[in-house]
Amino acid sequence: MRTTFPRQTQPRRGVRSWWGKAWQRAVEEAAYSEAELKPGRAAARRGDVGGISVAPGSLLAAVREGDDAWTVEVAVPTLDDAGRAALVEVVAAESGRIAELLAGNLPHDLVEHAEEVGVELLPYGGELAATCTCPHYLAPCAHALAVLIQTGWLVDTDPLVLLALRGLERDTLLADLHARTLAPGTPSGGAGAVATTSADLADDVELLVEAALRAQRLVPLFESGVELPERLL
Repeated sequence: MRTTFPRQTQPRRGVRSWWGKAWQRAVEEAAYSEAELKPGRAAARRGDVGGISVAPGSLLAAVREGDDAWTVEVAVPTLDDAGRAALVEVVAAESGRIAELLAGNLPHDLVEHAEEVGVELLPYGGELAATCTCPHYLAPCAHALAVLIQTGWLVDTDPLVLLALRGLERDTLLADLHARTLAPGTPSGGAGAVATTSADLADDVELLVEAALRAQRLVPLFESGVELPERLL
């Protein structure tokens, strides 16, 4: 399934997460030279990139340049069936991991655990294969780099974008985790206990995500010195 994200604006405080910075390092590795990287950064900051369409193993976006518009496609290697199954097991190995992912956080130990079972989540420069309809003879060109930089902004705020690029989309991940929870013999206590465990897990995740999103909204207000009404605290 392909998901299109609206036109991005540069994060006011820049990329802040460790995984977002890792993505940006991969983009810098992918660039042939600073001569392409510098205008790519400028195009990303100006907002020259249109909506970014994300699908397993694929990025697609239009980039304007004056009166012209170019189409950029980026291919990212996806996990095979065994890799996706292993990643689901890694997420399920710790009870709080799915809640962290849904709340916009990528635990470092999750990535380390995934690497231990042969699953690479964060790409390196050579894995970001970009093409563009512009006449530039080098790849990735500045337009492609602008798309990759803005994709880093998406990954920074939502690591599930990274998982989707690797071939494990949010709905598939949740469905696989749900199926794993309901698998015969996984929990003890019979079918009733299985249903209760699944429901309790879903409730816990929902509460954790709501709390995390609430905190994300309140922190900038605290930092700006705004006096918050008691009902928000």
